[in-house]
Amino acid sequence: MIKGILGKKLGMTQVFMTDGRRIPVTVVEAGPCVVLQKKTVETDGYSAIQVGFGAKKNQRVNKPEMGHFRKAGQGAFQYLRELRVDNVDEITVGSTISCESIFAAGDVIDVTGTSKGKGFQGVIKRWNFSGGRATHGSMFHRHAGGIGASAWPSRVFKGKKMAGQMGNVRVTTQNLQIIEIRPEKNLILVKGAIPGPKNGLVTISKGIKVKKK
Repeated sequence: MIKGILGKKLGMTQVFMTDGRRIPVTVVEAGPCVVLQKKTVETDGYSAIQVGFGAKKNQRVNKPEMGHFRKAGQGAFQYLRELRVDNVDEITVGSTISCESIFAAGDVIDVTGTSKGKGFQGVIKRWNFSGGRATHGSMFHRHAGGIGASAWPSRVFKGKKMAGQMGNVRVTTQNLQIIEIRPEKNLILVKGAIPGPKNGLVTISKGIKVKKK
C-alpha cells in the first residue's frame, strides 16, 4: 500500500464549512505521480518505489536520465523521490498515483517540505535571545554574549546557540487534517499552514503519530 504522494504548495486560502465555520487551508497540488522504479529487499535491502512528479521537457534531460524515464513510458519529470511501501509486488512501473486513491477528507497527515530560507541571522532573531539594555552606554544590545570560558574547557561546546544560517531546512509538520479533496484538479486542501514557500515541493504521507483527543 502506498502511503504518500508528492505535491506542490500553491498557497493559502479559506473555506466555509456547512456549519458556518471559516477554516484557513493550504492548497496543495498533489500528484499525479508516476512509478519509475521499484526497490526490493533482495536487490536494495529495503522495499520502496521511486516516483516522478512535475512534467519536464525532454530536451532538458540528458541521455542517462531519459533512459531511466523511458522505462516507465510517461515522459520526463522534474522531481524524483522514494516512498516506502509494504509490498512492491502490488505496484507496476509506469502506473499513476492520484491523491484520491490514497487520501480522503478527514484523514490525518504529515507534510514534509523545505522551510523558507532567511539567510544569516543573529541570535535574537534566530534563537529569540533577549539582548542587552539599550541605554547607559552598555554597548551590548543584540550580541550573543560570552560563548565559553578561557581556562576550562578552553573551547566552545557543540550545539551552542549562535548566529548562523536560519531556515532552508527539512521540516515535517505532523497531525494536519485534510479538509477537502478535489480530484478533478488534483488538489488537497489541508487545514492550517505547511512548510515551505509557494510552488515548493512537499511530501504528503499518512499520519504516523495521530494526536490523542
